[in-house]
Amino acid sequence: MQLPLLIGITGGIGSGKSMVCRLFECLDIPVYYADSRAKWLTNHDPEIRERVTALLGAETYDSSGQYNTRFVASRVFNNAPLLKELNAIIHPIVLRDTKDWVARHAGVPYVVKEAAIMAKAGQANAVDYVVVVEAPVELRIQRILQRDKRTEQEIRLIMERQVSDESRRGIADYIVHNDDASELIPQVLHLHEIFRKDKSSNR
Repeated sequence: MQLPLLIGITGGIGSGKSMVCRLFECLDIPVYYADSRAKWLTNHDPEIRERVTALLGAETYDSSGQYNTRFVASRVFNNAPLLKELNAIIHPIVLRDTKDWVARHAGVPYVVKEAAIMAKAGQANAVDYVVVVEAPVELRIQRILQRDKRTEQEIRLIMERQVSDESRRGIADYIVHNDDASELIPQVLHLHEIFRKDKSSNR
């Protein structure tokens, strides 16, 4: 079975990584949205539910059976060891789910995985290349203010907790500039050709 290349796309909040992914979808490239899929699995995967409840307690899921994000956040906030244990439960199952998803798309040249947190290609994430989407901080803040019901202070706090732009550049195989000076579509089309040719040359 010929598996497709797996391209990881990441970037800070407001960088526009989801927009880049939608452009790839317009090119008929399948996209795996890791963060939203992880939320779905946390609510529906029996192994996650059982192990996370054992770790954090009965309040982990509310009376309707939904993951109690606020309760979990209160437990793991400022408790790095507990957060590490929680991630050790969820991340391997999401990774397994990703691999199953990639296998279901055998035959296409490449697929895309979008995630807020990502390691360098080949490091515990199975991606072949990492694309980092970048935009200036002030532009990102303006985008989020228009999109979300958050204050500028809340947005800046989120940005401070996220991986720095310098760290993301350190894992990048390619960088997409999503600012007012750069056209997005030509950059995506250029990457599309690179990944298609890479796959065909490795067959």
